[in-house]
Amino acid sequence: MIQYDEVTQEGFEEGVVTTRETQMALLNILEDFNSDRQQLQDIQKALLNILEDLHQSREELQKEHDILEIRVMERTSELQRRTEELARSNAELEQFAYIASHDLQEPLRMVSSYVQLLERRYKGKLDQDADEFIGFATEGASRMQRMINDLLAYSRVETRGKSFEAIQLETALAQALENLQLVIQEKNAIVTHDPLPMAYGDSGQLTQVFQNLIDNAIKFCTKVKPTIHVSAISEGNNCLCSVQDNGIGIAPEYRNKLFLLFQRLHTRKEYPGTGLGLAICKRIVERHGGQIWFESNGNDGTIFYFRIPATIRSDLNGREH
Repeated sequence: MIQYDEVTQEGFEEGVVTTRETQMALLNILEDFNSDRQQLQDIQKALLNILEDLHQSREELQKEHDILEIRVMERTSELQRRTEELARSNAELEQFAYIASHDLQEPLRMVSSYVQLLERRYKGKLDQDADEFIGFATEGASRMQRMINDLLAYSRVETRGKSFEAIQLETALAQALENLQLVIQEKNAIVTHDPLPMAYGDSGQLTQVFQNLIDNAIKFCTKVKPTIHVSAISEGNNCLCSVQDNGIGIAPEYRNKLFLLFQRLHTRKEYPGTGLGLAICKRIVERHGGQIWFESNGNDGTIFYFRIPATIRSDLNGREH
């Protein structure tokens, strides 16, 4: 009986200990759970703060986007308005140039005819001053005729141009050299060229570009033999052409003025011309979607470059007619 009670007592004490350990373990688990729950709540609050900040940032970005979009629309509208005004102004200028030049032709021909008649009938029969005055009038009428012709050529670049097509640049250059045959022989000029590639454009107008650049190269040369070299290379969808001379060169300060209408760097007594040749070249090259520029050290010749398309380009739609 005593042994049974002792065993029972020991089992009871062990059960109490086990229960206490279990309780302690449960308390630890509950404590850990409460700690984890607090951390989760803290994380949840942090995430909510982040989401709130993101939402606020998104609203601010949307506001900035809306403001920027309004500004872009305003700028686009202003640019479109100015582009339309420029196009209208250019069209009016072309129309004015054509009408003015065309309407001036008839009275100028009449003046020129009568001045030439005076020169034939009375040259040498009046005093020296009269002969000089008649000479001034004749030269002035001829110069006005050249200016009107060049102004007409300038105004017709857009309106009278032909459709673009695949062309051989050597053919355009050959035609330009044929047109300049007399002045080349007169000035003992030497014109050479590399093999030239195919291009895409208005053959007649590109002939005009070559002709004007070579004519200028011969004109603005003080050496016994003006030497001009023409070359061209392919640049992907474009063709880069160059006309190099051994002339008097061009000072860098004239870089932005040289292609303007009636721009002259010298007096008519030094070098004749109307000041429209390079302006016509620029207009033709721009019609082809290209650029024209020059490089010169100011004393030892000049290289004129112009870039034109070598193949059909979508951005030239509408420029061909």
